[in-house]
Amino acid sequence: MSGTALNMIVGLGNPGAEHLLTRHNAGFWFVDALARKYGGQFRGHTRYQGEVCRIQIGTHEVHLLKPQTYMNRSGLSIRSLSDYLKIAPEQILVAHDELDLPPGVARFKLGGGHGGHNGLRDTITHIGANFWRLRLGVGHPGDKSEVIDFVLQRASVKEEDLIMTALQAAMEQLPVFLDQGAEKAMHLLHTQNGKSA
Repeated sequence: MSGTALNMIVGLGNPGAEHLLTRHNAGFWFVDALARKYGGQFRGHTRYQGEVCRIQIGTHEVHLLKPQTYMNRSGLSIRSLSDYLKIAPEQILVAHDELDLPPGVARFKLGGGHGGHNGLRDTITHIGANFWRLRLGVGHPGDKSEVIDFVLQRASVKEEDLIMTALQAAMEQLPVFLDQGAEKAMHLLHTQNGKSA
């Protein structure tokens, strides 16, 4: 079974210590965890308007990116790095917080809309919609008018633990994704943490 190429993994979030632990920064948590696991160290690059590092997952070299443009301009940073490295959208995985999934659930997905997520909206504007997503469930406040405050706040200890558990589960499937293909990794991840969404 052949693998699925991923040359770049992007975590969406907002820069600054005040945003670090908010739900909206779940994408940053994911790439930070990858960097720790695989011995990468992020460095700021003004050319790409983000922090970048390289890691090795098995035989695969992968670039990690944390845009420092604030969420609603994430696509600028992603486009800058992917253009420079000549990486196609379908070789990019974007990790982000997902309101439509509960904490503790993570899902891989290829393509689709932005679902009101400003980071995805700007990414689609700059590179199109045909990129992989890692949807990290953070839950929903229940009222659309409360969404902005909700994602810019820290989750409860219990919910944060669930998000981190799902994040770790997704991370464990990346070698499968790269070596055996996205379909196998999706099946393993989606059956591991709940019914398919």
